[in-house]
Amino acid sequence: MKGIRSAGRPPYGLAFLLLLALTGLCLLSVPAQAERIENATANFAALDKVTALVKPLAINLDKTETFRTLKITPRVCYTRDPSEAPRTSTFVEIDEVLFDGTERRIFSGWMFAESPGLNPLVHPVFDVWLTGCSQPKRPVASRPGPAGTEASGQPALPPPIRRRPPR
Repeated sequence: MKGIRSAGRPPYGLAFLLLLALTGLCLLSVPAQAERIENATANFAALDKVTALVKPLAINLDKTETFRTLKITPRVCYTRDPSEAPRTSTFVEIDEVLFDGTERRIFSGWMFAESPGLNPLVHPVFDVWLTGCSQPKRPVASRPGPAGTEASGQPALPPPIRRRPPR
C-alpha cells in the first residue's frame, strides 16, 4: 500500500534532518537583542504634588540637577536604533535634602521610559520619571556594516535623478 509507512522507518530523509539542524544552528547565532546606544543626556519630568508643578529636566550624565529638595544624578542613559522597538532606560540616583541639610538617598536604580510605573520614585510629595534620552554619543547612522548598506542593514538607495523640465 502506498499511503502506509513501514514500521521503524523515519518519516523524513537524512538530508532533511541535516537541513533542519543547520537551520537551528543559524538561528542560535543571531543576536537576541538590538545594540544599545549610549546617550549623553537623560530627560526626566518631575512633578511637585503640592503645587502641581511639572518641570522637564534635561540632565547630563554624572551631573546633578536640583528639583525642589531632590538632587537627581543620572549615570547612564540607553536607547536603541530607531528601526528597532523603543526601549529607553537610565540608571539614576536621587537624593533628598532634609531639613537639617543632610542628604538621604531615596532612589537608586533603573527607570524605563516605556514603563514609567515599573520602577518609579516612591515619595509622598514628588514624582520623577524618565521621558527619554538625547545626544547620542555616536551617530546612529554610522554603525559599521557592509559597504552600500544603511545602519538598518537595508541597501542604501541611490540619490534621486534630477531631470530638467522640458522646454
